[in-house]
Formats: sequence, structure tokens, C-alpha cells
Amino acid sequence: MSYKASENRYEEMKYRRCGRSGLKLPEISLGLWHNFGQTDDFEKGRKTILTAFDAGICHFDLANNYGPPPGSAEATFGKILKKDLASYRDEIIVSTKAGYDMWQGPYGEWGSRKHLIASLNASLKRMKLDYVDIFYSHCPDPDTPIEETMGALADIVRQGKALYIGISNYDIEQSAKAISVLNTLGVPCLIHQASYSMLNRRIEDGLLDFLEKEGTGCICFSPLAQGLLSGRYLDGSFPVGSRAFRSVFLKSETLAPALLKKLNDLNDVAQEGGRSLFVLAIQWILRDNRSTSVLIGATSSEQLQENLTALSYPPLSTEELEKIEEILIMS
Repeated sequence: MSYKASENRYEEMKYRRCGRSGLKLPEISLGLWHNFGQTDDFEKGRKTILTAFDAGICHFDLANNYGPPPGSAEATFGKILKKDLASYRDEIIVSTKAGYDMWQGPYGEWGSRKHLIASLNASLKRMKLDYVDIFYSHCPDPDTPIEETMGALADIVRQGKALYIGISNYDIEQSAKAISVLNTLGVPCLIHQASYSMLNRRIEDGLLDFLEKEGTGCICFSPLAQGLLSGRYLDGSFPVGSRAFRSVFLKSETLAPALLKKLNDLNDVAQEGGRSLFVLAIQWILRDNRSTSVLIGATSSEQLQENLTALSYPPLSTEELEKIEEILIMS
């Protein structure tokens, strides 16, 4: 059965301008990090992507090594684009990245001109696209000069293989150097992709202010802190193999008492407002207009729809934000 997008797909979704650019992104974007690889159920992933588009999510975020195995998420997305979304391509923002380990040898990772251009060419083939909308340097390279990395990104834009470029996982000092070089090359940095949640607030230490000053947008990944803010682990335990179990926040099969108390206190604030904890987590990021979009993952279309309910609630009140802050600053 052929797919036809919902005619009401843009009625409920809200959009934010990305920095000082002309581009707007949905407040919630869909990342294809897991659940869309070769080992995953294709039809389940297809339904999730089409459900997202029907809900006004027109931004899909990938990377060369997403899968598993690496590259297979882009291949899956390419099949869905060709089968269902080809006629809607001009409505869709496709982003991908390069920098982390992708293939063997000295050019299979990091930020050399060789790696970035070769990786993007392979990504375009996997997705059967002539261009992506956003191409990121996925991580800073400690050995390659920043001028080489940013120069490659600028040339990629000039070649028409990407409309915009961005950086991801760069700290404030690295971001300042990268953005300065890009400005001299006449290709501004559209967006910075950074980890941000109520449990990980590192970008508040100057980076958000800097991006605002430079007119660069910020899209936030891991809003649920690898599942800790999903509300599924409030009893302090989680199964081995779960995303929370693999989280860098955790060292054992049970949550530390201080963290467990913090999660349950946050859940109390959410419940008082008639929300779930994951809704609170998403709304908390969107409280700041410098957050262009929240990048979520979803194991199913049902989970995606649950996350989208965050947009139907009124904004967090001053009183709620104050309660949250008191909880978060607890040791």
C-alpha cells in the first residue's frame, strides 16, 4: 500500500529558527542511532519514521556509523525515502555525520579531509541522495588542524553535497575555533549538536551563551539521559542490556541512592503537573529558546507518539522550574 502523508502534519508541531539562519527545525526531531539498523525490524522502523513525518517531524538525524552494523541505518532510511518519502524530499531535513570510527585504517575516523569527504560520499550512496541538508563533524580531532576539518566542511557545502554544516561534541574552546575558521571561509556554522539533559548540564557552562552570540543553533541529544529520565527505573533497578544499564552515569545494576532520590523527586514534580517524567525532561530542555530542537530516539511508533505528547502540555511554570532546580543542585 502506497504511503500518503497526513494533510494535517504541520498543524500540531512547533518549529524554531536555527540560530540566525533561515532554517527552522521541529521542536522534536527523530534520531536514527539505534532501532533502524540491519538487525532491526524494517517495517517497525518504517512505521516509526512515517508516524514521525505525519506528526510534523521533518528532521531525521543520522551518522555514517549508525546501525548496527555501521552504515545500515542510512541504508534503511534510504529505502524508506525511496519507497515512501521521495515526493516529500523538499519538506525533509536529512542530517548525517562523520568522525567516529567507521572503517579500518588511518582514514576511517576523525576529521581529515580524506575521511569527511569519503564518508559523506558513501553516506549519499547508502541513502540514494544527491545531497544532505546538514553535514556534521561528529567529533573534534586532536591531531588534524581545525583549518583542514572546517575547510573540508566548507568545500562540501560549495560542492552542493550539503546545504549546511554543523559540529557535534565540541566543547566551548573547540567550538570557538571551529566557528571562527568557518566564518573566515564564508560558510557559517548552522548548528551544534550536544548532549543535554537535566542530568547533564555541561553546555550551560558558557557554550549555550556562546552559540547564541554567534547565531548558531543547538540541537540536544540524550534528553532522557540514556533512559534514566524515562520513568522506567524509579524503583532503582533495571535489566542488564537496557539502555540505562549501558549508560555512562551508572556503575552497577542498581542506581546510587542520591541519583535515585533525585529521579523520584523529579517524578513527583512531573506527577503534580499531570505529566510523566519523560515529558518533564523534554519540556525542561525546551524551556530555553536557545535549544532549537530536542533529538529523541524511539523503539516504536507508539513510543514516539508518547514522546510527542510533551508538546501538548502548557510550558513549565516558574514554580515548577524552581522546584526542578532545587532538586538538580542537590548533591
